[in-house]
Amino acid sequence: MTHTGTLRTEIAVIGSGPGGATTARILAEKGKDVIILEEGPDLPLESCAPFSIGEMTQKYRAGGLNPAMGPGPIAFVEARCVGGGSEINSALYHRTPDSVLEDWRDRFQVRDTRSDDLLPHFLCNENALSVGTMPGAPPLASRKLAEGAAMLGWRSLEVPRAFSYDNAPGADGVPVGTRQSMTKTFLPKALRAGAKLMHSCRVQRLRSSGRGWSILAAQGNRPIEITAETVFLCAGALQTPLLLRRSGVTENVGNSLAMHPTVKVVAEFDEEVNHERLGVSVHQVKEFSPRIGFGCSISSPPYLALALADYPGIAPQLRQRWRHMAIYYAMITGPNTGRVRPVFGLPDPSIRYRLTDPDLRDLSTAMRRLTALLMAAGARRVYPSYRGARPLRGQDEISAIPGEFTTDQANITTIHLFSSCPMGEDRTRCAVDSTGRVHGVPGLIVNDASLLCTAPGVNPQGTIMALARRNALHFLGEL
Repeated sequence: MTHTGTLRTEIAVIGSGPGGATTARILAEKGKDVIILEEGPDLPLESCAPFSIGEMTQKYRAGGLNPAMGPGPIAFVEARCVGGGSEINSALYHRTPDSVLEDWRDRFQVRDTRSDDLLPHFLCNENALSVGTMPGAPPLASRKLAEGAAMLGWRSLEVPRAFSYDNAPGADGVPVGTRQSMTKTFLPKALRAGAKLMHSCRVQRLRSSGRGWSILAAQGNRPIEITAETVFLCAGALQTPLLLRRSGVTENVGNSLAMHPTVKVVAEFDEEVNHERLGVSVHQVKEFSPRIGFGCSISSPPYLALALADYPGIAPQLRQRWRHMAIYYAMITGPNTGRVRPVFGLPDPSIRYRLTDPDLRDLSTAMRRLTALLMAAGARRVYPSYRGARPLRGQDEISAIPGEFTTDQANITTIHLFSSCPMGEDRTRCAVDSTGRVHGVPGLIVNDASLLCTAPGVNPQGTIMALARRNALHFLGEL
């Protein structure tokens, strides 16, 4: 849908990722007049190979080259397409851990977020997204995590996915199927119920207008103004606070960004664990959760080359041995030390994030434990990713990993961002109330990853969608 001029709608949903698509579907199916505004292009899931350079070019902001600045930069990725993060993520699905929900209730005074409160919303979304475990054997690279954990007596699990599997497995015996992203599920349902989608439309500012809001946007070079009675902000943990601050709403907005800082290693095994269609591994190790978690990452040759950037001269070995290699990650629940701020004259925000000394120690500890796990699983060689690293060939060499990384030493990345507009009734630290309504600003509701009070220690899409469903129903007066 393209348009020039002024539009009127009952509800505008800014952002079409898991939070926005969930919101739009529910409101449209309840008969509300809904327009979905999405900055990125409208591309089918099949427009490019998953986890490819083409996907990064098409569907990531800035091609995936985004740094959070601070004492040491942290590289992160952010989706910019219809369907948001669900179009580029692994589709791994968790419910929010009870300990995390309890912490949010205690520290932020969040109401109605006990497991029993959220269970109906989790169940409804899980049914709609075909969430479940693989119907056959997971990839060997994934199973190595479970094997190593068992050898050490650590707890691991196969994480369910939002995935629809084919009846027949692939040539390698591993089940294949289709990621149940928002363009495959909730967005088509919203559109069938009458919602309208405006893609390639960047919202620049919100302005209070009588009984509602005026949304100033641009679709290409065409300026657009949309008037709405209510605006749901679902643009993600960076773009939502950016838009609020540009619109003069600043109280507790963009002051408490959290993330899952992540370090990686490459493990090399005697047997082949990798192949062209490896895709996403499904095992995670939660022995030390929620503070520390381990998993297996995308391990295609380009990703392997990037993970081995600290090892000059390894290219010939990589070409010969990549099928024996896989990338594994260790992540921690980072602190709420990030700041999101607009920059005059630039479309994207300034993002600053600071890791504390305990965080840097925990990242080192996590990398050491992950290396020990992979060696217990049979890795013949482990390549840690940090400046000055060397290949490790046995348990007695793990001590070569520093006991505490310096800010400029570790190659830290993240794919999960949260907490920039935390929810709760404690107005000294929360930007919105327990159902996403911006404190003191009628008609503005946040309904995305910004709400999460802290980093949850698990893949966040399940939590985001459960909260979005609850908040949309609360808005309708049905809870």
